[in-house]
Amino acid sequence: MGEKVRWGILATGGIAERFTTDLLTLDDAEVVAVASRREAPAKAFAERFGIPRAYGEWAGLFADADVDVVYVATPHHAHRTAAGLALEAGKAVLCEKALTLNAREAAELVALARDRGLFLMEAMWMYCNPLIRRIAELVRDGAVGEVRTVQADFGLAGPFGADHRLRDPETGGGALLDLGVYPVAFAQLLLGEPDSVQAHALLSPEGVDLNTGMLLGWSGTGASALLSCSIAADTPLTASVTGSLGRIEVPRGFFFPERFTLYREGAEPEEFTAEADPHGFRHEAAEVMRCLRAGERESPLVPLDGSLAVMRTLDAVRDRIGVRYPGE
Repeated sequence: MGEKVRWGILATGGIAERFTTDLLTLDDAEVVAVASRREAPAKAFAERFGIPRAYGEWAGLFADADVDVVYVATPHHAHRTAAGLALEAGKAVLCEKALTLNAREAAELVALARDRGLFLMEAMWMYCNPLIRRIAELVRDGAVGEVRTVQADFGLAGPFGADHRLRDPETGGGALLDLGVYPVAFAQLLLGEPDSVQAHALLSPEGVDLNTGMLLGWSGTGASALLSCSIAADTPLTASVTGSLGRIEVPRGFFFPERFTLYREGAEPEEFTAEADPHGFRHEAAEVMRCLRAGERESPLVPLDGSLAVMRTLDAVRDRIGVRYPGE
């Protein structure tokens, strides 16, 4: 690994723009190439960010000897193929969430990375956020006692037309994989994989979920998580963790919080804050680069077994609400 970690960006949509903007605030990161399925958007993206090489097909990026790690920012349905090809080309990979369309595809990617001895991480930036890490630490240390309930929601009002990516089954549309992955991942960060999954949803005419409610249960502790996601309603975007000795409340924007409050019996509320950060994606990028320099094949902050467990829960939710994607 050189003085700078050299990144290749795969896809040129909004999430790729946000990630690249934040990535370039890190002194030890360099973006050397970008690829799209068409040359024009790749060139436009390269010009905007000062990237030296733009490829109008994926293969050029994977064959580029100067690329240390590929950031996969395609829609969900292309994650398995794109990340798999990058791994087969010997590249480390940071792949957007949800990791794939389903748990089977995720297991294939993880097996490929482990077999090749290559780094793979899901781009669950929430797990790398300093305050989310602090919440997990407090819960592990028993600050709220035994966890009884977790609540979290992520909903956007839209409206999203029938031609929007979020309404398209071919691209893994619906609220669950884009937004629901956050509440599920938050609950599983604190409680692990649930033993039971119940769900109810409003489906679109195309067959994707517009609004989904989930109830997850852990039989060993009796804990439960009440979660929701929506592309048809502007929900509070908050989270809470309630335990036998107290609770933690996270205000709007729980997945990139600037503050949260710890309440405990007999004590004054304790507020934890962080400086406002307009470049929240750089935390996950910094973790990728730390791992690469340390020779680590998986991140302890975003472990692959945890990503697989979240995908299994998302599969279970889709099974309960009757959402299937083409080819499954």
